[in-house]
Amino acid sequence: MRPQFVGAVITLLLPVAARAATYNLIKQYAGSTFFDDWDFYNHYDDKMNGDVNFVSASEGLSAKLAYVDSNTNRAIIKVDNTSTVVWNEKRNAVRITSKDSYPIGSLWIADLYHAPYGGATWPAGGEIDVFEGVNAMPTSQMGLHTTAGCVQASPNQLSTLVNTTDCAGDNNSGCMLTNTHASSYGAAFAAAQGGVFITEFAETGISIWFIARKDIPSSVTGASSIDTSTLGTPMGNWPQGGCDIKNFFQPQNLVFTVTLCGDFAGPANIFNATCTGTCYLDYVIKDPSNYDNAYFDIGSVKVFSSNPSATTIAATSTSTGTSSGSQASQTSKGFKVGSLQTFTLTVFCALLGVAGLEWY
Repeated sequence: MRPQFVGAVITLLLPVAARAATYNLIKQYAGSTFFDDWDFYNHYDDKMNGDVNFVSASEGLSAKLAYVDSNTNRAIIKVDNTSTVVWNEKRNAVRITSKDSYPIGSLWIADLYHAPYGGATWPAGGEIDVFEGVNAMPTSQMGLHTTAGCVQASPNQLSTLVNTTDCAGDNNSGCMLTNTHASSYGAAFAAAQGGVFITEFAETGISIWFIARKDIPSSVTGASSIDTSTLGTPMGNWPQGGCDIKNFFQPQNLVFTVTLCGDFAGPANIFNATCTGTCYLDYVIKDPSNYDNAYFDIGSVKVFSSNPSATTIAATSTSTGTSSGSQASQTSKGFKVGSLQTFTLTVFCALLGVAGLEWY
């Protein structure tokens, strides 16, 4: 049975120049082995109360919801767009979490050719929201979610559309800003063949760059190291002056997720801003072709570290359908993984009315 949910989803200071750093490649998710180091949630969506069942790895492969395209050698993560769903049931989708965790001093590059969009889709949120797109909105947003005490102050960034600066905010709404690039989401993102999202997770602050495919520099393409001084000004920047990164963030896992309706994208005031009808009744259980664009097409995800001796960190499995409160401490070449709090994640997501990629 489908559970019934009710949801509603500065002082001006001179910006401080971001400190440049160099990061070396330590991990790559790509090609035929892309899905090897991820846990599949295999549970209904109890994170955002979306109208989806997140499938297992075997079901994702057999139903072609999570697979590597043999023609492009790129990973596909999608919502079921072929099945008819009966009333009171949920549509199948995918949520995966990286087995490894990465501490402060890490940088991630997600190369996306397509991200989910359309009515009734959206990405789940997280501590670091790298890419958050909702329904048919023309642009995506990014930001942080923390407990009280972290704010965005004196950023050095491209975006001039700052939604909120309190990273806790009402109902943990976070310190969010709009990605003002014209092709940061939706049909425009797909038409431009996507691009790369680069996230720096440093003690001096958190920064996110978005670079459209045609503008990706040679210093990023195929790079074994990244010098952030070559990237220019980030789209979003949350300096340590307003938020003590080491106190508000633990080592991060990466999450790709697509959910439907739910707490954020489903409420009428959000859904009807860009879509007609009712999220569940007019989309989830109607024509499955509503979700023809509800998929990620991923070239690769690369992880870099500023620690010269860094290796990846094996984390406790998070494949079960329960919220992770903490994980056992582990060490690897000087990295210590402490308890991972619920609000410590980085996400790329798409809410259809959500899809996303998170770090937590």
